[in-house]
Amino acid sequence: MVAKKIARERQMPKSRISPELASRILRTVALPEAFLFFTDIGQYTCEFAPCLADFLGKLEKIPLKSIEFHFERGDFERWIRETLSDECLADEMSRIDRTILGEELRAAIQTVVEKRLEELKIATMTETYRSTKLTTTITPA
Repeated sequence: MVAKKIARERQMPKSRISPELASRILRTVALPEAFLFFTDIGQYTCEFAPCLADFLGKLEKIPLKSIEFHFERGDFERWIRETLSDECLADEMSRIDRTILGEELRAAIQTVVEKRLEELKIATMTETYRSTKLTTTITPA
C-alpha cells in the first residue's frame, strides 16, 4: 500500500505549468537568440534551433562532438534557462551524468527534452480546451 502511494507521488508533476509559461517556453525566438551548434570554439556547424521543438529535432542529427562540446560547457542549460526561461528543464539538464558521452549522452538529453516538451504541450492544450469550453455555450433544443 505504501509502495503504491509513493509510486503515485513520483508520477505526479512537481508543479503545475501555467499555460502562459508553457507558451513562452515553446515560442520561436529570433535568430540572434537561437541556439547555435558548434563543435568547438569558432567551429559553427551551420545548424541552429530557434525553439525547443527544433532543438530536439537537431539533437537527432547534430554531430556528437557538438553535443559533447555544448554539454560540457553548460551551453544547453544556459540557453534553456536564460533564453527560453525554463528553469525546470535547465535543472533537469544539469542532473544528467557529466561522465557519459556519445550516443548515451545524446539519448539522455533527448529523453529529458522530450519529456518536458510533452508537459509543455499538455499545459498549452489544457488552456486551449478551457478557453474553448468557456466560450462555447450549448443552447437547449
